[in-house]
Amino acid sequence: MKSRIAQAIDMQHQPVALLWSDSKPEGAVQFSPGKWGCVMWLAAGAAKGKAGACDRQTFGCVGGGVGLGFGDQYVTFPGGKDCFCHFLSSGNANWEQGRQAAEQLKPFMRPEAHDNFLHGERYLKTPELVENFIHNLPMTEVPKFYVLFKPLSSVDEKIETPEVVIFFVNPDQFAALTVLANYGRPDNENVIIPFAAGCQALGIYPYREAKRKHPRAVAGLIDLSARLQVRSQLGDNMLSMALPYPLYREMEANVAGSFLQRHTWKALVKEDS
Repeated sequence: MKSRIAQAIDMQHQPVALLWSDSKPEGAVQFSPGKWGCVMWLAAGAAKGKAGACDRQTFGCVGGGVGLGFGDQYVTFPGGKDCFCHFLSSGNANWEQGRQAAEQLKPFMRPEAHDNFLHGERYLKTPELVENFIHNLPMTEVPKFYVLFKPLSSVDEKIETPEVVIFFVNPDQFAALTVLANYGRPDNENVIIPFAAGCQALGIYPYREAKRKHPRAVAGLIDLSARLQVRSQLGDNMLSMALPYPLYREMEANVAGSFLQRHTWKALVKEDS
């Protein structure tokens, strides 16, 4: 598949198709079962031309399992969901069960990861707020064995249909996608920015939006940890925009005749080059 949007906004990295499938492409990158990894590596790798695959044993981390639609994987977090609620907020050093779990896990964790487990990533103020965060996530059970990331250019629309099309873009391109998402709509709130892990903004949130009569785009790479994970692959100043496939088709059809062919956008592209 070729993207008129990608050509019009002069993307550095190609768009990524997220697909559900019962088979995976030959040579697709996949984590080993039970081994830690960041789903964002696979998405970024697809933007650079290499397909990636995940299943219920190879999603890398519990947040990634949730983000791709393999159900509530927070129950499998070391020490249980309560330890995760402390990990994302104030840390596990301040309660007995958390301290015991931290001691048991210490031989198996990198020093930075163990410090985060003990003292918290501090992305939410309290464990109770993390419980609310989990409750509000659009948990999904995908109906296929694999979730795939493929370069959009390698997708044959005759035999497969993406669930989501993902753009990794600089701030000017991000702004253009925001304008284009609203271009043909009667209202003006057609991009959302959920507080979510980087992979959740590529997966379960666009999945939810796809069920709406008028699905919205999902802005991402707001997750600071995800930004660190993909910086070496995609460079600095990258954001993501995930389009449920019906919205992607709508936006593709709206490129011709839009602001993307006018002076202001062309001046911004020239300044960026």
